[in-house]
Amino acid sequence: MAQITTTANDPLQEARQVREKLISDGQLPQGVLREEIDASWRRSIGHGLSCIDQEAVGWQQSNDLEVLLANNRLLIDAATPELEYLVSQQGKGGLIILGNADATVLAVEGQTEYLKTFGLLDLQPGACWSESLRGTNALGTALVEARPTLINRGEHYLDRLSRFSCTSVPIKDPQGRVIGVLDLTRDGQMAQPQDSLATLVLAASNIESRLFGAFYPEQIVLAFHNRQQYLGSAWHGLLALSLDGEVLAANEQACGLLHLSREALVGRRSADLLGSGSVQFMARLLQGGVSSQQTAKGEFFFKALQIPRCANLSGAVAVARAPVPKQQSLEQLAGPDTRLARSLRMAQQGLAGHLPVLLLGETGTGKEVVARALHQASARADKPFVAVNCAAIPEGLIESELFGYRDGAFTGSRKGGVVGRLMQAHGGTLFLDEIGDMPLSMQARLLRVLQERKVAPLGAGEEQDIDIAVICATHRDLKRLVQDKSFREDLYYRINGINLRLPALREREDLAGMITSMLRKLAGEPVSVDKELGDLLSHYDWPGNLRQLEMVLRAALAMRESGETVLSIEHLTDSLLEELSSGHRQSGSIRESELELIRNSLARHEGNVSAAADSLGISRATLYRKLKQLRA
Repeated sequence: MAQITTTANDPLQEARQVREKLISDGQLPQGVLREEIDASWRRSIGHGLSCIDQEAVGWQQSNDLEVLLANNRLLIDAATPELEYLVSQQGKGGLIILGNADATVLAVEGQTEYLKTFGLLDLQPGACWSESLRGTNALGTALVEARPTLINRGEHYLDRLSRFSCTSVPIKDPQGRVIGVLDLTRDGQMAQPQDSLATLVLAASNIESRLFGAFYPEQIVLAFHNRQQYLGSAWHGLLALSLDGEVLAANEQACGLLHLSREALVGRRSADLLGSGSVQFMARLLQGGVSSQQTAKGEFFFKALQIPRCANLSGAVAVARAPVPKQQSLEQLAGPDTRLARSLRMAQQGLAGHLPVLLLGETGTGKEVVARALHQASARADKPFVAVNCAAIPEGLIESELFGYRDGAFTGSRKGGVVGRLMQAHGGTLFLDEIGDMPLSMQARLLRVLQERKVAPLGAGEEQDIDIAVICATHRDLKRLVQDKSFREDLYYRINGINLRLPALREREDLAGMITSMLRKLAGEPVSVDKELGDLLSHYDWPGNLRQLEMVLRAALAMRESGETVLSIEHLTDSLLEELSSGHRQSGSIRESELELIRNSLARHEGNVSAAADSLGISRATLYRKLKQLRA
């Protein structure tokens, strides 16, 4: 094989000599290209690509492009401010390109006249620039390597791209998965490639910070570092925290700073990381600015990048009060109640079939817990779950809360605008709690969104496509509200795809098991109740359902002495003991009314217990138990 005469001052000519040898000898010369470029060229050869192919490869049709952009809306929204900044700083000398995880182009900004001048008409939104299709190129190769990549002049595999230099940086979601790529392409040699790389790394870091907020719109997003000057840089750690202190997500820098893997970090309590004063520390963070905290890992400086407005709107947006363990399945939620388990399976199947799910039940029966479990059991589990309490948001704010608004849409609007809850749920699940309390004026707008799957923020003329699964919940009788003209009939039928009634706690057959499970979750260790307290709890009527049970158990656990693992009535305050003791029997009039209701239902169904139970919305076992209790 003849030697290649290298031309150090002309990398373009040198690369063309390499291509000529590749064509003539049928193999790539060793030791000429940089190691990472050599590996990429060999992959390109393996894909069967010709290095002298001058033909531009076509891109997707416009209708596919609309779907593509809609499916990547979260990434596009998070990247748009950075694209605008990069264009202002770098765009005069080249192209700024945003791609998704498949190296499909989502946006091209900057010197777009390049596209026609240099025959890059296939560098358009909708075109795929994967390494398997276009050979060595920074956009596609950075995704293969999963790291920042520089392709300098002459290093592209395709000869028609030789004159360009490109730098690309992968963009990762809060779970650490590559979700996109940011690219800077210039004509000619990059004079200071490291400067371009540093600029893109910082831009990608800013995008990832916004993605934390988009994926966890109801949670706190923290930036931290052990040196204050690194806050706001590409090297700060990022954490998403629930308001009660659970770590929900962390970026790679956070894992490195805390010397923990992502698996070991996610699910831990902030108190484990921030020290015993975490409550006061979190309060300081919510006030804004930079705070420092001495931890087991040393001193860290923190800044809240996102403070959910639910902290300022008196609970307008629902936040999990006690996070459901990630391993808790729908089957575990149902327990031994076969009827509930069947209903949950049907709801899961309905959601998978793009049907809306309507959860009915008394306050405190765990409707949001079930909604989250349905989301986690779905194909959208890795996408956002956005919960909105329609009853808690002031009527004057609900429209902007749901739909968002553009900058300057109204007096007092936040600079830069706000992404609405509907768009934040794009790709994932939207949970509308207490839907029965939504104002009539908003019901009409919501109906149109659910019908057309498009949403327009306030102050914006254009509509954006959204892809969401919808779960609604209410403790109210929607049919009666429809009759009273306070709830739209067409909206009722739009959200009532799969109807699931959650039993009240007094109707559950597995109360003892639920108490054991809840105690384990609250105490973090095996704790049980003795027979006397167990009997007291099992005979109580539980008007507040699961929420009330949790508070009773929390109070009892707080009264334990060190080392105690069995709870008794001695762990109850006098007021709690009095309430539980007096509330375990229904008054005579209520008992008689309930018994009469059961008798009438049995009579209507000619003694068919299953049919009577269905008409009453309870299980057959519950009907038998109620008859036994009421006749006692």
